[in-house]
Amino acid sequence: MATGTTPHQFYTEQLSILNNQLSELFKRKRLLGWVRFSVLAVTVFATWYVWPMGLLFSFIVIVSGIALFLFVVKKDFANRDAIKHCRNLITLNEDELLYLQHQFTNRKDGSEFYTEEHPYAGDLDIFGRASLYQYINRTTSQQGNECIASWLQQPADAATILARQNAVKELCSTTNWRQELQALGRETVITSSTEKKLEAWLREDNRFIHKGYWHILRFVVPAIALTTLFCYLFDVITYQRFLQASLLFAAVAFGITRFIVPLYRKLNKITGELETLSNSIRCVEQASFADPLLHSLQQQFYNNTAKASKQIFQLKQIFNRFDYRLNPVVFIPLNVFLLWDLQLVLQLEAWKRKNNQQINHWFTALAQLETLCSLGTLAFNHPHWNFPVLQTNEPVFDAVQLGHPLIDAQKNVLNDFTTKGKEQINLITGSNMAGKSTFLRSVGVNMVLACMGAPVCAQQLTVSPLKVMSSMRIKDNLEENTSTFYAELKKLKQIIDAVNNNEAVFILLDEILRGTNSNDRHTGSKALIKQLLLHKATGILATHDLELANLANEYPATVHNYHFDVQVNADELYFDYKIKRGVCQSMNASILMKKIGIEL
Repeated sequence: MATGTTPHQFYTEQLSILNNQLSELFKRKRLLGWVRFSVLAVTVFATWYVWPMGLLFSFIVIVSGIALFLFVVKKDFANRDAIKHCRNLITLNEDELLYLQHQFTNRKDGSEFYTEEHPYAGDLDIFGRASLYQYINRTTSQQGNECIASWLQQPADAATILARQNAVKELCSTTNWRQELQALGRETVITSSTEKKLEAWLREDNRFIHKGYWHILRFVVPAIALTTLFCYLFDVITYQRFLQASLLFAAVAFGITRFIVPLYRKLNKITGELETLSNSIRCVEQASFADPLLHSLQQQFYNNTAKASKQIFQLKQIFNRFDYRLNPVVFIPLNVFLLWDLQLVLQLEAWKRKNNQQINHWFTALAQLETLCSLGTLAFNHPHWNFPVLQTNEPVFDAVQLGHPLIDAQKNVLNDFTTKGKEQINLITGSNMAGKSTFLRSVGVNMVLACMGAPVCAQQLTVSPLKVMSSMRIKDNLEENTSTFYAELKKLKQIIDAVNNNEAVFILLDEILRGTNSNDRHTGSKALIKQLLLHKATGILATHDLELANLANEYPATVHNYHFDVQVNADELYFDYKIKRGVCQSMNASILMKKIGIEL
């Protein structure tokens, strides 16, 4: 991207370039259609013209015409692939323009990865509609989806975060390459079932390649069969003898085939995905990376001197040749005279023996590269976001101009906030709708981004790699006969167990114990805060209970009061959504109740 060019300008320019390319490809498609017709017509006319000259001239014309026709057909197929690829790139750039406008809720949302037991996924909108997963994910393979989901759910250690940050910084400047990889992945999605099928096959024992008699059969039987065929063609043997021999060869061939059919049925539908995998890996192999992590992932695709893309392409070619069985006119002669199935299964097992230790590494490396590319796109789309500075000596969250990553930049209200050291509880009081919950989520989501190696929605952020634990959005569970209150207690127990075990966590609590009476709620909240302090925990607690703010008098070094307030003018409410020090002095619940008709 040229210096000074915004992401919106870049994607708009790319669309213009790609639409022009697509127009040229369609012109080429029409031209190749006419050329193909012309070659066919000229071949027919030339054959008719030279026919009186003899069979030799006719044969030369026909063979030349067929060869030229097949060459044009090959060019046409390549052009069709180019059209498909160009359309994928156009769609990608159109999608990115929609992402920039925060129109992304129709994308895959990762709901399959959500579990209620996760310590923060439900509270911070990690998965589901309008989620962080939906906003940042650009992976195309199922393995990539799983990789980015795992990074979102599990914070990395400091060394891993720094390595990912450096990789993302390099990928941020390679938008054309990132889009090339993404467009290739869209051609046929690589599913987890394909990986599982291949893994299951790789675990199976080889039935043929280790037994010498199969290698003898693969050469001896075709040699005898072809000799018999030529003897018949040159009248050395009679038709009856040839037929008897052919039936014997067929019995041998299809006797072997019955052992091979189950393997074919398991693996016959993955050739399209293997093509995508091969093309995607080739795209990675051809890239030039300076970053150590990217270079290390790229090296996963080299097995000694063999490239993974070439190995996958060879596997795809073997499966393609298995598909000859779909045309009996072709398959039966091949299998009878060449033991086609045996030749292919021996090739498959030879491929397995060579690559069975590598293929899992290929899938994993490609998934990680896709995930890093997703973060590279996030960084590219948000040039004003920044990579956090890591602090490992003590728990810290020091943010300047922090915003919520999922709120449009034009509507996002930015805040400064700092908490440093162990045994720090920050109480936030405030009016309804003043921004307490959104602020907690801003802190939590940015911590998740920071701990996966991504840029954050802040002018500056210094953060420790801590595991977020939250209790904010509580739901009952009818299947488990669990009330809202008990569901919250279960989440709080998770947090208590973590701090009791001295885990490095950052706690976010929003209106805890809301399912009980005010006295129990106050008593329980106060006791929980004291217990968290006892175990030197760090976090933020939003509450309407102003009495809890008095804990700052009891623990002046470890409990700190902040608030969000509201301005009231003639029963109208005005929010600035800015966090301030101290205890909230203005509440708005009575005004809101009056507005809906409750007479106070």
